[in-house]
Amino acid sequence: MFHSAALVCLLALGASGCGLSAELDRESNPERTPAPSPSPAVVVPSSAPPRPDLSLPEPSPDVPGRQTEDCPKSGLRFQADRGDAAMGLRAMGLDVTNCGDRPYELNGYPAVTVLDGSGDPFPGVRTVPGTDKVSMAPEDPGPRPITLGPGETAHAALYWRMNNTDGVYLRVAPKKGDDTVTVEPPYPLDIGPENVLGTTAWQPAQPTQPSRPR
Repeated sequence: MFHSAALVCLLALGASGCGLSAELDRESNPERTPAPSPSPAVVVPSSAPPRPDLSLPEPSPDVPGRQTEDCPKSGLRFQADRGDAAMGLRAMGLDVTNCGDRPYELNGYPAVTVLDGSGDPFPGVRTVPGTDKVSMAPEDPGPRPITLGPGETAHAALYWRMNNTDGVYLRVAPKKGDDTVTVEPPYPLDIGPENVLGTTAWQPAQPTQPSRPR
């Protein structure tokens, strides 16, 4: 039965539209049990950082105050991590390490300014302490006094909503009014103009990454 039915169907394919695959399916499934519909794809927010825009100009090596490999005069060294992304919310960790030989007191929020590739402040971007102004950002744990001994690190997290333009550098300080240095994160911040950058307060560094967007 199978060979004759398949042969008739194949010969009649051009005229009647009969499909060999349909006949094979009927032969293998004589009870006509409907094939299960594929489950809808589940979109899982990627934990990979935003892909840098390859059309961006090369960052200028002459940006004022760019952090060098040596320990700055302040005794504090900053580093931004690769970041995280989910559902239009962006997150980036910011660490400060005491590279000096004396303890350093921290209590509050980092001072952060987003810069373009030339080292100029990114137009319209506003930095605020806390995360209330950034939709879907995790709750800010709040400030607490921290004493950083030599070699110790404190951590803060930066949150913003995705936009279509990239900031290349961060001008950072332990708190507003302190001396600043300029650091280049591994990836640009796709923050765009007229956007808000929220920061959490400094916390003792943990071995985990900053809280993921919820």
